[in-house]
Amino acid sequence: MTAPPGVERVLFTEEQVNQRIREVAAEISAKYQGRDLKLIAVLKGAVFFMTALARAIEIPLKVDFLAISSFGNSGPGMVRIAKDLDHPIQGEDILLVEDIVDTGFTTRYLLQTLAGREPRSLGICTLLDRTARRIVQVPVDYRCFEIPDRFVVGCGLDFQQRYRNLGYIAVMDPEKT
Repeated sequence: MTAPPGVERVLFTEEQVNQRIREVAAEISAKYQGRDLKLIAVLKGAVFFMTALARAIEIPLKVDFLAISSFGNSGPGMVRIAKDLDHPIQGEDILLVEDIVDTGFTTRYLLQTLAGREPRSLGICTLLDRTARRIVQVPVDYRCFEIPDRFVVGCGLDFQQRYRNLGYIAVMDPEKT
């Protein structure tokens, strides 16, 4: 298969991604055994990861979705909820599923918002963790991969709404598209 325009190199193959998702899912299944787990994904990017993760988790679970949008040029992490959850989360074990945790601003906002709804527990599971860019520290409970400070696409991550459907994670140079 020919690499799409702008893709410099594959960072993690589809096989590596799938294997790591299975490993993280096994950890989650063990921790939440006998509990009522709900996965909450942030649209659109985390949908691909959450779907693969949910299929690999071996306990019954529920899913819900949030969508966020930025407020123009208000600064980093200035977001609002554009699509809220369909159901309350009070008293439930919640795992926020992210495609990538980067600066930490958006994740912190989501954690604060969800914590205010009084879940029984609240954790974070991310496909990618780019700690090199972290400004606000957030507690990442499960991570599939830590990545360097490079622009990446695939497995839900996009460039101008494209490349989400790649089964692998690739480093991309947007100027070469």
